[in-house]
Formats: sequence, C-alpha cells, structure tokens
Amino acid sequence: MKLLHYKMNNKIKCVYVATLSLLALSLGSYAQTTVQSPYSKFGLGNLRGSVLPQQRGMGGIATGVYRSSGINNINMQNPASYAGIYLTTLDIGMSGSRTELKTSNLSENSFNASLSHVAMAFPVTQKSALSVGILPYSELGYDFKNTVSIGSGTSAKTVDYLYNGEGGLSKAYIGYGIQFGDHFRVGANAEYLFGNLIQSRSTEVSDLGALNSRDQVKNSIYGFNYTYGAQYDFRLGNKTTLVVGYSGSSSAKLNSERSQYTTIYTKDSQGNALSALDTLDFIENGKTNMKLPLMHSVGFTLQKENKWLIGADYRMGKWSKMSIDNVNQNLQDAYGVSVGGQFTPDITAINGYFKRVDYRLGLTYDKTYVQMNNEDIKQMGVTVGLGLPLSSYARSSFYKMNVSAEIGRRGKTSNGLIQESYVNFHLGFMLNDKWFQRFRFD
Repeated sequence: MKLLHYKMNNKIKCVYVATLSLLALSLGSYAQTTVQSPYSKFGLGNLRGSVLPQQRGMGGIATGVYRSSGINNINMQNPASYAGIYLTTLDIGMSGSRTELKTSNLSENSFNASLSHVAMAFPVTQKSALSVGILPYSELGYDFKNTVSIGSGTSAKTVDYLYNGEGGLSKAYIGYGIQFGDHFRVGANAEYLFGNLIQSRSTEVSDLGALNSRDQVKNSIYGFNYTYGAQYDFRLGNKTTLVVGYSGSSSAKLNSERSQYTTIYTKDSQGNALSALDTLDFIENGKTNMKLPLMHSVGFTLQKENKWLIGADYRMGKWSKMSIDNVNQNLQDAYGVSVGGQFTPDITAINGYFKRVDYRLGLTYDKTYVQMNNEDIKQMGVTVGLGLPLSSYARSSFYKMNVSAEIGRRGKTSNGLIQESYVNFHLGFMLNDKWFQRFRFD
C-alpha cells in the first residue's frame, strides 16, 4: 500500500510537469497574443500586468499581498512574497475577452482567448523561495479605417486610411525572495522581454486601378528588465496582520530590430489588395533601442488568517520618459488605484463545500498612458472571483481552481473618441505539493 501510494504521487507529479512543459513551449512559440483594441496602437500596446486570476479577482491588488489563504500563491508583482512559499507550487492558466467597440454611431463586438501564464515556485530554505514563469507583458491588436472625401462635384474621390496592428510582448522571469527576521522580506525578478510589434498604415483611393500605398513597421524587441520589492508585516493580535509593501521596476534599455517597408499596390474589382508593384523604401533589421520607464507600486493588506483580507494598491509609471532610438514616444505618465478583498467562510469545514471557497471582489481605476484629442484615456472596472478547492489525490497536496472576471470600460464616445466595454475572463489551475518525499507510515 505504501509503495502504491508513492507511485501514484509520482505519477501525478509527472502529469503536472508534462503539462507545464507543454504549455511553456506553447507560450514561447505563441508570443503574439490576440486583442482587439484601437488604444493598443500606442506605446507597447495594452499592458497586462503581472497578476494571476486570484489577484485579479480582488481588483488586481498584489503589492501588499503575502499569503491570501491557507494555500501557497505565486505573486510575481512583488517578489518579496516568494519568501512565504513553503510547498512546490504550479499555476497554469488561460484568459478570454469579449469587447464591444462603440463610437457615436457605430459598434462592433469581438472575442479573443489565449493562454495567460505558466508559473512555478519552490522553497529553497525555510525562509526563501525561487519562482520561474512566462506570461504576456503587453498586447497589440487593432484594425480600423478613417474615410475622407477629397475634391468636390464629379471630381470628388473617396480615400480610405487603414490602420492595422498585431503582436505583443511576452515576459519570462526568474525571481527569488527571502525573509529576514520575523517581519521583513525582500525579493527581485530578472525578466526577459521579447516579441514583435507590427503596425501598418495604408492609403487607398476608390478608383479602380489607382495606386495605393502601405507603410509597415515591425519592431522585434528583446532584452532584460528587473523588478524588485519589499514587504513588512505588523502582527495586530488575534491572527490579524497588516502587511505594507513596495514594488518597482528599473528603467531598462531593451534591444529592438526595426524593419520598415513602403510599398505601392492596386486592388482588383472586388476590392482585394493585389501583390505589391514596387517597394519605394525599406529598412531591414535596423538596430535601435527602447527605454522603458521607471514604475512604482505601493500597497497594503489587512487580513485575518484564513478568514478575510482587504487591501489597496497605488501604482504609477513614468511613461512620458519612454523612448525608441532616443526619440520620445509622446506618452503620458500613468497611474492607477485598486481596492479589493477576499472572504473564506470556514477553510476547515468538512461538510459544506462552499464554506471553503474563497469569494473575491474588487474595483480598479487607471489613467492610461494614452492621450487622444487632448483628452486622457481612462479605464475603470469591477472584478469578481472565486477560489475553488479541488480534491487532493496525495498527501501534502492541495489543488485549487481560481476564476475571475473583469467588467470594465476604457475611453468614451464623446469628443470623437472610441469607447471599449469589455468583459475579461481568467482561469487558473494551481497545485501545492511537497515534492521529493518518501512516506515512512501509511
């Protein structure tokens, strides 16, 4: 019986390792994520943030989150939190988004889904742990046009300006967190950012046989970035703790290989673009650099162990300093606030499954780095989430499924802007296990 139990435990571990490896390869090869957002045209696209479904369900609070429940969670937003991981932890997930784009007189719906993260952490000592993983950093995806009329009367012509973009950046990281004494923790991540940002602008005339032009730019970006964090907790008695935290990222310089092509082409009678007739200008793999801004986040959580948690985060990024090839990108400084919490009725309940479920709720507000028509683009949303315990098939093993949803809005329809209404879904499967052990007793 003892041997059977040991073999079963190892088979389960092998299944998770195989799944982790497969998804890691999938994420590595699928560096271009899917999204449909005109606002992703600016900067690096829509930033994803380094939070998993369990944190997203609480509005995205993470800077002051240490241990949010009786199970280990990976919180790469603040690597100091790794110090609290005492079991090997795997977290694998996916996400989907339904978006409605709306102007003053038009609307359009879209749905996109993709793998969202693969992360792993394991203890090194009793007060330190290491984490590795891969997840999206930003998403770029848009396709829209602006139609204008040139001339008047019989000589009037219709000209379409078409804008298209796709791609995004992914982030692979390795991080370490350690605790000093009983209350203070520090940690850091080394992150490798990589991916392609592909954008094009076409000018098409309505006349059949007219020469049209397209300018396409591809930036292949790669390089290292570094993030760091610290946490300090105050024991308030009766299993109640206040945790304050800080996290930030360096102003790193990434490498970029820039290719640019300007071509002319015609369209057939059905309006389909034909092969390029000529290339007017091109640059291939021109070496440039991209400077990321400094980013900071502060936050706190107040929690009663294994019962409830409430907290808030404030974040800011100096995106006005971002440059490509030493050229400022005319972005705005960004800031945001998140508040949220979690409640678990009775984590030790034997009867009544829903007493052991984590219930999460949060609010989030951001002034993004985008400004259009002299107006800052803002977004806000409400989040909900559940942490659903799953059955364990081996000793010292804990399984949980984390689901969350974000219902929000970016921009507005007035002043010639576009309003995005979105519902984002996040799903993650998490395993806690004590590996490399043999059982002496059954």
